[in-house]
Amino acid sequence: MANLTLSTRAAAEAPGDALVLGIVQGADGANLAPGHGLPRKTVTHLESVIADLDLTGKAGEVTAVAAVPGVTARVVVLAGIGELSGRTDGDSLEDVRRGFGAATRSLNKKKKVVVSVPGTSAALVAATAEGAALGAYTVSKAGSPSTEGVTAIALAGPTDAAARRAVKRAAVLAQSVGYTRDLVNLPPNLLYPATFVDSLAERVKGSKVKLKTYDMRQLRAGGFGGTVGVGQGSANEPRIAVLTYAPARPKASIALVGKGITFDSGGLCIKPAAGMVTMKSDMAGAAAVAAAVLAVAELGLPVAVTGYLGLAENMPSSTAQRPSDVVTMRGGKTVEILNTDAEGRMVLGDCIALASESNPDAIVDIATLTGAQVVALANTAAVMGNDEALRSRVLEAADAAGEAMWPMPLPKELRPALDSINADLAHKGGVEGGMLTAGIFLGEFVGEGIPWSHVDIAGPSFNDKAPAGYLQKGGTGFGVRTLVSLVESYA
Repeated sequence: MANLTLSTRAAAEAPGDALVLGIVQGADGANLAPGHGLPRKTVTHLESVIADLDLTGKAGEVTAVAAVPGVTARVVVLAGIGELSGRTDGDSLEDVRRGFGAATRSLNKKKKVVVSVPGTSAALVAATAEGAALGAYTVSKAGSPSTEGVTAIALAGPTDAAARRAVKRAAVLAQSVGYTRDLVNLPPNLLYPATFVDSLAERVKGSKVKLKTYDMRQLRAGGFGGTVGVGQGSANEPRIAVLTYAPARPKASIALVGKGITFDSGGLCIKPAAGMVTMKSDMAGAAAVAAAVLAVAELGLPVAVTGYLGLAENMPSSTAQRPSDVVTMRGGKTVEILNTDAEGRMVLGDCIALASESNPDAIVDIATLTGAQVVALANTAAVMGNDEALRSRVLEAADAAGEAMWPMPLPKELRPALDSINADLAHKGGVEGGMLTAGIFLGEFVGEGIPWSHVDIAGPSFNDKAPAGYLQKGGTGFGVRTLVSLVESYA
């Protein structure tokens, strides 16, 4: 990730390969965003360019201009950031992120970039810094760090204490989102449960986070039948990883649970070939949880956070679990397997049961769980749960973070779809309300009286379309910023 700093120089004088300036939508076309501090001759030149090119200022519009008078940088990039108009609501700030992210994403041949903050509020500094840093991410070739892209971003704007805090937080978030994207983008022959754990072990070195893992022997002994069942068909054995951040005198204790299916073939109920193309990303929830716990620790938030990662590879073989198998989950409930391609809820059920044993103040799980979420909401995540206040809190955190989420119910009348004559419950309902019955299933493993929320990110976790805004093609890192924002709400 690019190094993110505050510049003490004016935007026009700051050295760099490129200077990024925001332009905003107006009634009569685009205008330069406030806060740039440019010389009059520079403003006149850029205003002429904006008018001649009929620029709109729409978020994501990027225009490069060479040889701009009065500017040290060799090229000026005009980044559309939408209808700013002094507002700092969620949508406006997300337009700022998208606009500056699109600009830095377009500068992958440059090394040092200067970005002018379009105002003085800490919220604008944060959004500018986040967008620019997220857009500067570059996808690494298989297992090798990328040598391309922006390596340094200097923000030209306010340098007071609030701005410094905002930039520090943005740098931590961008690094954490980048780590999530890296994990999701790794090919499944390089990222499987054991190597996922190896990555975590390396990452927690020197941090305030402790790592505990369960291998196959410990999973069997601990009664984690869901995780064992999903992973038993693969040569790469399953794991559960637990990341713990425990500050002194915490104001709350939060458990985060992530689905970590490092590759999902569907098991014996095998997917069509085309359905497997993006299934290396089926561990995006676990990656988001890991990165969020590490970010919370680095920010030093006074909230105890424990991340539970259910890691397995779902493969067909002579040892794979079968439809109609009955397994015993952590905590003792029995589950009848109906479709081995509905595997994520099994590792999540084990992890939610494990998390409940510590009686946290809240449990939030995040998972690429159902195709039904994609059909219903596309790239908007679904939020469910057993506690209206917690569900609302997650949605508020998502809005503050700029990640699209939508509330969904868990109708009681759908619970009979999970009845089984052979076990305490079936692990899958019918075709109706598949996203909702998956959530209802998970709720069966939440400890009594513990507020719980489930976030289905099957759609927004992976971008298989063209790059846009601060997103490259591939892993998006969706959910990390919401989880950190949620924890901050308890601080």
